[in-house]
Amino acid sequence: MTDTSAPPSAPGDRYKWTALTNTTAAVFMSALDGSIVLIALPAIFRGIHLDPLAPGNIAYLLWMIMGYRLVQAVLVVTVGRLGDMYGRVRIYNAGFVVFTFASILLSFDPLDGGHAAMWLIAWRVLQAIGGSMLTANSAAILTDAFPEEQRGFALGINQVAALAGMFIGLVAGGLLAAWDWRAVFWVNVPVGVFFTIWAYRTLRETGKRDGGRIDWWGNITFAVGLSSVLIAVTFGLQPYGGHTMGWTNPLVDGLIIGGLALLAAFVVIENRVSAPMIQMSLFRLRAFTFGNLAGLAVSIGRGGMQFVLIIWLQGIWLPLHGYDFESTPLWAGIFMLPLTAGFLAAGPVSGYLSDRLGSRGLATGGALLFGASFLGLMLLPIDFSYWIFAVLIALNGIASGMFASPNSSSIMGSVPAQSRGVASGMRATFQNSGTAVSIGVFFSLMIAGLASSLPHTLTSGLQQQGVPADVAAQVGNLPPVSSLFAAQLGVNPIQNLLQPSGALSHLTAAQQQTLTGREFFPTLISGPFHSGLVIVFAFGAVLAVLAAIASLLRGTSSAARTPGSPTPGNQPTSGGATMTLTTIDPTSALVVIDLQQGIVSAHSDPAVTDVVKQAAHLTAEFRRHSLPVVLVNVTGRAPGRTEAGRSGGGAALPPGWADLIGELDVQPTDHLITKRRRSAFHDTGLDTLLRDLGVTQIVLAGISTSAGVESTARSGADYGYHVVLATDAMIDPDADSHRHSIERVFPKLGETATTAEVIDMVEATR
Repeated sequence: MTDTSAPPSAPGDRYKWTALTNTTAAVFMSALDGSIVLIALPAIFRGIHLDPLAPGNIAYLLWMIMGYRLVQAVLVVTVGRLGDMYGRVRIYNAGFVVFTFASILLSFDPLDGGHAAMWLIAWRVLQAIGGSMLTANSAAILTDAFPEEQRGFALGINQVAALAGMFIGLVAGGLLAAWDWRAVFWVNVPVGVFFTIWAYRTLRETGKRDGGRIDWWGNITFAVGLSSVLIAVTFGLQPYGGHTMGWTNPLVDGLIIGGLALLAAFVVIENRVSAPMIQMSLFRLRAFTFGNLAGLAVSIGRGGMQFVLIIWLQGIWLPLHGYDFESTPLWAGIFMLPLTAGFLAAGPVSGYLSDRLGSRGLATGGALLFGASFLGLMLLPIDFSYWIFAVLIALNGIASGMFASPNSSSIMGSVPAQSRGVASGMRATFQNSGTAVSIGVFFSLMIAGLASSLPHTLTSGLQQQGVPADVAAQVGNLPPVSSLFAAQLGVNPIQNLLQPSGALSHLTAAQQQTLTGREFFPTLISGPFHSGLVIVFAFGAVLAVLAAIASLLRGTSSAARTPGSPTPGNQPTSGGATMTLTTIDPTSALVVIDLQQGIVSAHSDPAVTDVVKQAAHLTAEFRRHSLPVVLVNVTGRAPGRTEAGRSGGGAALPPGWADLIGELDVQPTDHLITKRRRSAFHDTGLDTLLRDLGVTQIVLAGISTSAGVESTARSGADYGYHVVLATDAMIDPDADSHRHSIERVFPKLGETATTAEVIDMVEATR
């Protein structure tokens, strides 16, 4: 049933900081668990007695890395929609409970070997469900709690916490795994319990719920389709037949084709059902669409770079500089701290600046700097000087921080209030999908680069150390993915690869020491690995350029202006627009305020004739497209306004004073509302009417902008409607008040447009 209760009061100043603290801890913890296992995998595999290099165990390794991201990518939109329907705080709080419960189960794995791995993968899935509930609703809770002028800063803090958690997890995983592998899950339990209790005690619903029902067909096609594509990626990385990777596997092809077909069916379903899982109309918002595309490109580049840098450090650079293979995972995380520092430094600052300077410039500049750092990494030699490496990854972190906060603020600020939960979920889906896909994309490029030269290099290097030719050829022809994951897991691959044949025991002590030492494998793989690095970093730079282009195409939104200032180059007048209209929702309604005989006749300004003409034109067009038309008149005296026929005291209204003007040509299908105060929402049942009609957007026109139209626009925004004001279809007897409304008030409440722009958008979207 549609929620028609009055809107909650505006959140207080203390509450918004409480919401920021709690949601920031939640997204940090959720992101931390996406990466903490990555660095702790060697200890986990040892703890559950699983050989990481056994052919059948590569799948366990991949699913421990990608399973968490896959589930989050699939579910965040769904749980975001549930937040819009049943309350964002309610779903968010439940997510804390689920996440904490799964962490407890993960830390008490009672099994061994492959069964133990399946236990961990299964409960990681439940943990990811809880993390999805937290991630999808945190940004929506913040957007509800913070005013527009502080929203970028709040979302920036939140986004940087998520990104920082991703990289701090690398260090935390190494430290905790050195003590006990179960500790990587124990750490969530006290934190989860504390913040769960705190969330239930302090957070409250401050946004408007959007009633409705679950779009089951949409949810099923989306979940199965996206899962099929991402599952295909995991199989594509594994050897198939005589190929180094599985992209020629019919199962992989079938999963990709089937998944894409289901996603296409999902789009068709969402355009036809009455209560879609996602609002496809959101993609008509330029800031939303191009912001998400830019975020996807950066997410693919960032996720892939993370894994490549870990392998570079663990498998080559650290061993060459005297670190044992067993300790390289921990030190790889430590040496990547400049990347995290860049995030932490740039994220909040860019969020703060985006509130004042706009999102497009900062996000575009961040994407370009992101690409420049890839080019710098591409030019580094394999055995680099660390300070140059540190500067480059710090720049990469700064670039990601510059991009992430303004981009998130632009996306969330572009959508109607009642759609913030699902919009937050869609944004997270793009980000998580990019991270999951990046593993497949970057690893595939890296493996392809290794496959061309690694077999010959490895075979000849082993033969030079006395390994029999047949054994050397057998090891050299093993899939390169084994060598890559060996480096990532901090395992000496040569010792593991030669052990089954027994060839190592027949070599001299010096040869054994050379083969199992820290330098042989890193030196051997350096050439082929560098070829792969050039390919993947060049691809990352291309992604960054595409992200910058998408960021430029997002346009300039109201958030990009100082509050109250007109759009540059489009100075408003009494009949001009202050910004370009971005969308007309499929369920929009025209609300015409106070175009009645007693009020219209009070205006001596000749411009009122044009306003009446434009309002009548809008009314006719909305009727022609079968969109709701609401005509509002007033029978009492609206405070602060003077009308014809009204004198002091209790003088009676003249006959016909409240009748709507003939130009509106009232039709039986119109909806009539009579008000007694300024706002058409005050004690009139207008909100109930609009929600019964499924309306999500209102277009306003009418008389007395500083009274009836302005107060109705404020109420509409408070009730969660996407507000559009047709500035050439409204007027006020006080020209200064009218100008103040258009230049300073309306840009804070919604979008402003001319009648022609509204009609053109209606024509384009119907």
